Amino acid sequence: MNIKEAEIKAKELRDFLNYHSKKYYVDDDPQISDFEYDKALRELENLEEAFPSVMTPDSPTQRVGGMADNRFEEVVHAVPMESLQDAFSFDELRSFESRIDGDVTYVVEPKIDGLSVSLEYRDGVFVRGSTRGDGQVGEDVTANLRTIKTIPLKLEENIPFLEVRGEVYMPREVFLSLVEKQEINGEKPFKNPRNAAAGSLRQKNSKIAAERNLSIFVFNIQQIEGKELKSHKESLDYLKTLGFRTVPFYDEYENFDDVLKEVERIGNERGNLPFDIDGAVIKVNDFEKRKALGSTSKFPKWAVAYKYPPEEKETKLIDIEINVGRTGVLTPVAVLEPVLLAGSTVSRATMHNEDFIREKGISAGDTVIVRKAGDIIPEIVSVARKGEDSQVFEMPKICPSCSSPVSREEDEAAIRCSNPQCPAQLLRNIIHFCSRDAMDIEGLGESVSEVLVNEGLVKNAADIYYLKEEQLLSLERFAEKSARNLIDAIAKSKESDLSKLLFAFGIRHIGAKAAKLLSVNFGTLEKIMSATKEEILLIDGFGEIMAESAVEFFALEPTKRMVEELQIAGVNMKSLAEVKDNRFQGMTFVLTGTLPTMSRSEASEIIEGFSGKTSSSVSKKTTYVLAGEDAGSKLTKAQTLGITIISEEDFKEMIN
Repeated sequence: MNIKEAEIKAKELRDFLNYHSKKYYVDDDPQISDFEYDKALRELENLEEAFPSVMTPDSPTQRVGGMADNRFEEVVHAVPMESLQDAFSFDELRSFESRIDGDVTYVVEPKIDGLSVSLEYRDGVFVRGSTRGDGQVGEDVTANLRTIKTIPLKLEENIPFLEVRGEVYMPREVFLSLVEKQEINGEKPFKNPRNAAAGSLRQKNSKIAAERNLSIFVFNIQQIEGKELKSHKESLDYLKTLGFRTVPFYDEYENFDDVLKEVERIGNERGNLPFDIDGAVIKVNDFEKRKALGSTSKFPKWAVAYKYPPEEKETKLIDIEINVGRTGVLTPVAVLEPVLLAGSTVSRATMHNEDFIREKGISAGDTVIVRKAGDIIPEIVSVARKGEDSQVFEMPKICPSCSSPVSREEDEAAIRCSNPQCPAQLLRNIIHFCSRDAMDIEGLGESVSEVLVNEGLVKNAADIYYLKEEQLLSLERFAEKSARNLIDAIAKSKESDLSKLLFAFGIRHIGAKAAKLLSVNFGTLEKIMSATKEEILLIDGFGEIMAESAVEFFALEPTKRMVEELQIAGVNMKSLAEVKDNRFQGMTFVLTGTLPTMSRSEASEIIEGFSGKTSSSVSKKTTYVLAGEDAGSKLTKAQTLGITIISEEDFKEMIN
């Protein structure tokens, strides 16, 4: 195939994929199978790899996301992205109507609860996207917006220039799935879909944004060339023909009483929608009338946003149960008399922790007021009436899942199970054990770990090393090659350094750096397990809490049994770190910026090989700051404190 043929074929594939992407994501009318779509996408990827010049900005291959970016460029909005004046009662809406002179019609549409963005198109191709920011200046997030499949990369019409405004949001189902994954991985979960959407769109690495499955509704034309439009409804209808997913169920109304009825109808429907809304927007339809009305210094005078109050209802608190999360945290959960709330029946609600219950004076038997936080997660707001026989609630002293002691650390609200092998924590522990910074078992990610745990093949981390190929072949997701590859990856991980194994254990307060210090200073797992708190405290960089945590972990019987099983399986339990000499002993290095010929991790290994240590922050205790290109604030702080700054060339001289 020559370059001309490649260009023709690439255009055919782009047109085919863009058409079917619109049918699937915008029109909800899929016409081909996922297999056919993926096959065509793979063909285009291979073609672009062989002939890089055929790749275009509207290629569907650009939706997968790219490498991390260092910062977001500022974008000055040619047309300000104004906010709307809020109204909290129908009286305030009537007041808005009274300020509109003459005969007008209105458009009513739901107010999507997400992140407002601008999308710019030249000759029908998406060229730039930015956040609202302060309305005047936003941030360029084009790479992340390209990953949103409901944003057309090429329009159905090659219009010279178009800028539209839309709301990026995270569907509820996607949000709940993301929160579950965050809890499994021991991460702090997002509070609501809006925060999740905002956090995802501002990821420095667009591949992460691509994984978050964001969506968008477009609701306004900011600028347009080559087309005359007279009204808002006409503009939304036109945007649909271009391939945009416009804000849902908008309509035009002449009578303001009908406007209020539609606002009320949308409010009654919001619990049944697959996305969050926090209000309804009323806009004057005619563009000429809008120009005449103008704007205040803050808001356009031709629109208003009605905000729905959170729905709250009374119900009886029957009982308080304790759930053990996958990070070992004991969470009280309210068992309620079922009540219809924001479109669904609620029978359980989160109660966060012991402090929350005490502050609100909640007891089983009380009548409580319940609402949905962010219209999704049920929570108790307050006690309406105390029950006749209500008693003060006490958190259990032992874990309800494994009967191990629980503890609450100083300055923490959470109460945790002390047993790392607690069945309730199993899946999260297995995922962490196999992760890249731990034992780095390729092919044993989140989904495979979940299957192995659910099938009862893995009950603790040691069980991984006793898996057989035939056991994997009995599972749906494994073929002969994938099963063999996983067994080989497990075998390879046995040779990992002791520091990797220590980090894989997931000991509280012991991160990758502390695990490496333990490994290098004691040399073997046997010596670490028999070490006293005082001996561990001799390690530079270890404090009381870290030392206590390590000693307590290795004193547990389940830990001892797991270590014995790992040892029998042939897992390495010795430090492989080679200390060349002690020239950097007692020295602390901070690495910042991009080094010319080596990565930071390579430089860190060299420093540790000469008995030095690295830190992530600059302080008076820092000996050297090894600075590369784009060093940033750490370099500035080092200069302020008078810390010695060295280049990679200086560093190489020191190690030679």
